[in-house]
Amino acid sequence: MQLTYRHTRLGCFVGYVNQAIVNNLSPLLFLTFQQQFSISLTQISFIITLNFAIQMTVDLLSAKFVDRIGYRACILGAHFFAAAGLLGLSIFPCLFDPYAALLLATCMSAIGGGLLEVLVSPMVEALPSKNKESEMSLLHSFYCWGHMGVVILSTGYFMLVGTESWQYLPVFWALIPLANGLLFLKAPLCTLEESHETMPLKHLVIKPIFWLFLLLMLCSGASELSVSQWASLFAEEGLKVSKTMGDLLGPCLFALTMGISRVLFSRLKRLTVSQGILYSSILCVISYTIMIFSPWPLLSLIGCGISGFAVGVMWPGVYSVAAQRLPAGGTAMFALLALAGDVGCCVGPSIVGAVSDGVMKNGASLMTWLHPAAPLSQAALKTGFLWVMLFPAGLILGMLLLRRLNPARKK
Repeated sequence: MQLTYRHTRLGCFVGYVNQAIVNNLSPLLFLTFQQQFSISLTQISFIITLNFAIQMTVDLLSAKFVDRIGYRACILGAHFFAAAGLLGLSIFPCLFDPYAALLLATCMSAIGGGLLEVLVSPMVEALPSKNKESEMSLLHSFYCWGHMGVVILSTGYFMLVGTESWQYLPVFWALIPLANGLLFLKAPLCTLEESHETMPLKHLVIKPIFWLFLLLMLCSGASELSVSQWASLFAEEGLKVSKTMGDLLGPCLFALTMGISRVLFSRLKRLTVSQGILYSSILCVISYTIMIFSPWPLLSLIGCGISGFAVGVMWPGVYSVAAQRLPAGGTAMFALLALAGDVGCCVGPSIVGAVSDGVMKNGASLMTWLHPAAPLSQAALKTGFLWVMLFPAGLILGMLLLRRLNPARKK
């Protein structure tokens, strides 16, 4: 069978599903790890930090080694590490110290996830297409569908089989990167280096507009993850529901609305990408305002869903605008943009957690005064969300500045 660019595009879409599996499967098992292996919350927090730290390291190093090694070897390696890490999650704890086993499995899957993040977007950007912005938005929607699939199918597995048989679940999810890796053995690849004459990295980093794009990516990552990482607890505390229902009402609702946003934008022809990012950032500020100041938990949860819709355009949109303004940026540019986005993914949720923890200890804040009947933990989270509203506001300012830097360009 002769594979075409259509198969390559499909493989890239599934690649983002793989990244969603890598990032979102382990958190569903943290409570099980804590109970079965007697792992502390501090140790679990380190697993989260390690995952993002390795992905950021891969983002940084990829700017140098991807072009030297080649896209095919790197994309195959990405799928190998993702599958190996998932399989290791099941197998390694049976072979040696469980906590060390979980750290090793996390390292392997994080390498795969980091490579996928760096490679997939420029591969799709380089493919022949009439509307690259739509392709990019549709591509990133598959991360949302993958996130939803991981939560819903894994929750269904736990309900049917029980958490005591969790070791078989990562094996099931590992089949997806294994199968997709086989597709990339023969699928034709088209790289940005073949489409454009790329500039050296030292020339890229001296351009002020490139640093503006890094700031926009940081704000995009922080705007997205600040809510999604805390959405389950926000739903549980606000609506007084179980952990399972909190996962479905929180992260799943957020991923659903974010995926819908990306699919709709991929089909919408009236808005330019820059307009889409600007309007989405304004909507994001509005959604944060609803979450923070609404006295009704259900309306706050609706605000959470609106924020998922709002952030959907940001990350892929900044990629697309950067590719338009800096077409010679190449793989290095995408790698550094991914790094900035991942920094935002770490900084945003960390600020929410730190601010919330401070409110819990001090017992007083603007939110406790505005919502005296609400649980302290809910008021604490709302205080954290108030601080990270700075990130979508930063996106608004950044897009207005981008327009001033080159007002003749419409995209």
